[in-house]
Parts: sequence; C-alpha cells; structure tokens
Amino acid sequence: MTAVVDELVNLLDLEEIEKNHYRGRSPDDSWQRVYGGQVLGQALVAASRTVEDAGRSAHSLHGYFLRPGDPKVPLLYVVDRIRDGKSFTTRRVVAVQHGRPIFSMSISFQVHEIGLEHQFPMPDVPPPEALEPEIVVRRRHAIAAGLSAEDIERFTRERPIEMRPLNPQNEFAPEKRAPAQTGWMRAVDRLPDDERLHQCALAYLSDWSLLDTCTWPHGVSFMQPNFQTASLDHAMWFHQPFRADEWLLYVQDSPAASGGRGFNRGLIFSRDGRLVASVAQEGLIRLHPESPA
Repeated sequence: MTAVVDELVNLLDLEEIEKNHYRGRSPDDSWQRVYGGQVLGQALVAASRTVEDAGRSAHSLHGYFLRPGDPKVPLLYVVDRIRDGKSFTTRRVVAVQHGRPIFSMSISFQVHEIGLEHQFPMPDVPPPEALEPEIVVRRRHAIAAGLSAEDIERFTRERPIEMRPLNPQNEFAPEKRAPAQTGWMRAVDRLPDDERLHQCALAYLSDWSLLDTCTWPHGVSFMQPNFQTASLDHAMWFHQPFRADEWLLYVQDSPAASGGRGFNRGLIFSRDGRLVASVAQEGLIRLHPESPA
C-alpha cells in the first residue's frame, strides 16, 4: 500500500471516544478548509461503526454542509441510532467543530436482497490506459500559467485519488463548455477487502470534481480569486458492490444553475459496465465583482 493510500485508510479509521462518538482528523496539507469528500467518508464510517449486522451496507446517504471545516482541529462525529428494523437501519450523524455543527447526514443501511434489476448502459469511452493522469495535465497547465515551483508542487502533489479525465478543463484559462464531464477514477493502490470501507472511499472520491461541472458553461474556475464555490449538500445511492481501488467511470452533468447555486449529477460505473452508484449535489457558485487591485 502506498503512503497516500495508507493515509486515506488512516483518515477513515476514526477513534471511538465514547459510545456513538467518534473523532476524526484532517491531513496535514495547506488547504484552508476541510475537503468535503473527507467529511462524507468519515461520517459514513462513524455511522457504519454503529451497525453491528455485517450483512447490512449503506444504500443511500444525504448530507448537508453547514459550515466550512477547520483542517487544524479534530472533527467530532456524533451518531444518532434512529432505527434498527428487520430490513433497514437508519442513522443520523452530525460533525462538530468549535462547539458548532459543520455537517449533518442521514444514512440508510439495508440487508442484501435479490430483486428486480435494470440500469442505464455505460457510455462507450476510451479506457483509462489511453488517457493522461489528471496530475500530469494539471502540471502542464500550472507551468503554462507561470506558477512558482512551490505552487506547482502544491497544486500537483500526490493524492490518494487517481483521475483520468476524458475532456480535462484548464482551471487557469477555463473555456465555456457544455455542463458535462466524464473521467475514470480509483484509489491509487489496493484497499483492504471491506465493503463498507470501499463505500466510504467512494464517498471521498465522489466529491472531487462534481461541483466543477456546473461552472463549465460560464468559463469560470475555482482558481479565480473572485469566484466563490462550496458544496451545499451531497447525496449518494449505492446500487451494487464495487471496489474503489479499481477503475470506475464517473459520468457527470449539470442540468441547471440559478440563484447562486449549481446542481450536479453523477453516475458511477464499474469497468465491466455495472452502474454501482449515483450521486447528486448542489453547490454554491458565486461570482463576485473583480477587485480593482
């Protein structure tokens, strides 16, 4: 296991400090706020720890980002055991920092069942081996933008996520495009054989590029100092088992944006064409007037 994936596994391994109370931490990096996917993954870990039946896995989650997370202090996850039924288990999780909730999420778990099945077909796209890694594309764009060596290193540092976009956007000189993007993603190295861990890892991965989709028609980027973005909510539905350390195709679109908010959707396919998860997210996209300085 590589160091960055080991860091991801450790990030998702919460400390139980009291019954239904778990402590998480943030990685030691230079981000000014906690990455949303981290909070999603850790909250799902906290909820999963309270579901004793190993035959139950999450089938849906719905979360709201209430305040920016502070990466310099631990996160406290408090789990409410709402219901334990014959087929479904429901949990609610609140993440707390500085005495205030920063995130809340409801999660539903279900026993494994066999039933009616159908799905959308996976798009016909090039395999991941035919595409450049996102980190290579980012480095090329950062160099062309004239970033310092230190900023280039920070912008392209090794991460536990490996992305291979089909139609990468240049964050430093964004083009106006249709609100749709597709790419392959996976954890960069092998993860332990634990279905719940792979669900938590996919929750972590799912937030990486989704919000950017609604910015594409407007030719704006999170790199602009006058452009403010933040995830407002995030929902996921898990349809079939999968491995987050194997290539997954993330097909994203944005049907609408209005009122300073952009709505985004995602379908996640395994490499053999199974639709394993669906995602929906609304985010803040606020363009401020240009500063005269």
